[in-house]
Amino acid sequence: MHPSLLRRSLAAGALATLAALTAVGLNARSPSATGEVALSTLPPEARDTYRLIDAGGPFPYRRDGIEFQNREKRLPSRARGCYREYTVPTPDSRDRGARRIVADCEGPRYYSSDHYRSFRRIRP
Repeated sequence: MHPSLLRRSLAAGALATLAALTAVGLNARSPSATGEVALSTLPPEARDTYRLIDAGGPFPYRRDGIEFQNREKRLPSRARGCYREYTVPTPDSRDRGARRIVADCEGPRYYSSDHYRSFRRIRP
């Protein structure tokens, strides 16, 4: 095959692949990339935090219950103030650690083990 035809063929293939990935929502910032996790499989500290949210507290950290702004748009779009964040204690951590549960005012909750870089919807 002539080099210019090969380049065109490869470019066309790359564009087709990109279009397919976009069509199925595999954008890393897309809420569809969130995934799910069963509550029963989360660390015990996350299950305890989940129960505290259900009970309305008391929460061990001053910042528990503050607004989570979803600036990176990794969760579905909601009205300002709809998301609230809660600390999932990390054993042997000197600070709040990286683990969080974010509660959506519409019901779902999301677990992040990496300080909001990724989320998984919690299945109760």
